[in-house]
Amino acid sequence: MRASSIAFVLWLNVVALAAQVPAAAPVAHPSDLGFSYSLPSDWEVVNAAPTLSGVKEQAQQNASTEDEKKGVACVQIALTARHGGPATVLVIVELPFACFGQTMSSKDLPGFAQGASEGIKQSFDVADPVYGDYVLGSHNMWIERAKGTPKGHPETPYTVEIACTLLKKGAVCWMALAASEDALKLIEGGAVALEGESPTALVPTTAFEKKPPSRSAATIQRESLPICRLAAVWLLPVQS
Repeated sequence: MRASSIAFVLWLNVVALAAQVPAAAPVAHPSDLGFSYSLPSDWEVVNAAPTLSGVKEQAQQNASTEDEKKGVACVQIALTARHGGPATVLVIVELPFACFGQTMSSKDLPGFAQGASEGIKQSFDVADPVYGDYVLGSHNMWIERAKGTPKGHPETPYTVEIACTLLKKGAVCWMALAASEDALKLIEGGAVALEGESPTALVPTTAFEKKPPSRSAATIQRESLPICRLAAVWLLPVQS
């Protein structure tokens, strides 16, 4: 697994924790990395923090290198939110460079982002992936959208979408498990402001017009940061 697979594993765990609670007031959710993201008022914001320490501790016990242990410790969940039933879930995950001890450049973004999408295949049957490469302000974005069903549950279809970018202080991915087209549009239309730039929709309608260069599995493996080789203990089935 690659660096961003940590993000996916955390995503699977917080999906299972998403409880039905009263909707929060409409608000932009800021991050210390220098971005904010807004969701509609009827989305439920979930506090996943109480369980993460145990998950990270178990993953660190299975990590084979100090870099992997550092990656486990450094990846954070900026926001977890859910909506509807069966639930659509959004998790924003981030890797602060100050914690990790190294930065990434634009050439690292495809490997980082596609590492996250590769992690999905451990718990989902994924089909018909499409990829895009677009720009928000001065920031390059990488995106993947695919059809997915939890392994063993083909009767529960979702759209899986991952959008990632690099900031000065860290890397961030929006990871969505959408149960309907309307829910996906709400996530994509959420206003994101990156490092002081004007807010704009997270995923524009033109996001898939430009295709990123094709990359082999070997290339992704070679160019991705080797901090996320975590054991299957991180993976939990996604419940609708």
